[in-house]
Amino acid sequence: MIRTVRILPLLLLMPALLTACGTEKAGGAGAADPAELASRAQALGIAPELVYVTEAPGFTLAQQSVGVYGDDGVSAVYVSRKTGAQLQLYVDRGTLTARSCPTQPVRDATADRTSCTRDGDAWYRSAGEQSEYAVPKKGYVVRVGGDGVPRDVLRAAAHKVHRPSADELDALLPPAAPRATEPVERGDLPTVGDGAPNNDPGAGG
Repeated sequence: MIRTVRILPLLLLMPALLTACGTEKAGGAGAADPAELASRAQALGIAPELVYVTEAPGFTLAQQSVGVYGDDGVSAVYVSRKTGAQLQLYVDRGTLTARSCPTQPVRDATADRTSCTRDGDAWYRSAGEQSEYAVPKKGYVVRVGGDGVPRDVLRAAAHKVHRPSADELDALLPPAAPRATEPVERGDLPTVGDGAPNNDPGAGG
């Protein structure tokens, strides 16, 4: 069962908007270390293989929006500073075929039927005012959608979906919390009895 993830209000997202990386292209800093990616993703309950990012002109990632989607998928919101439009990225387990596409609702859509149009390796899907590009992968689906976001923007963002670089991983997921250290063994606890500290006075006490 898919759990609902609410889209954060723009005023809440604005302080967390990340600065764009100029002309640096996706993956330009090198791919993220697989072990580091797995550690960070699993700390949040996200499957490492489902971690993807995208990019779209004028949109920046709202880091505060990143979270778990479904059982172990990922969701993130990219916000346009100019218009306030929100572009949503969702990755979750499942399949999408010509037969199943019309039966799977577009996220947050109230219309009963989904319109599906094949577009290269992806599907353009719309229902009411909601629309998205869905890119089927092996065992999961990457979706890029938005309310009122132009189709060409969604298509470009879907085309730019990729695994994160090292820099993108830093922006997407917080470092995993360090493991708890072993408790320090106290030397004043007796090995017999109820384990209370031995507070007997010493020779000078």
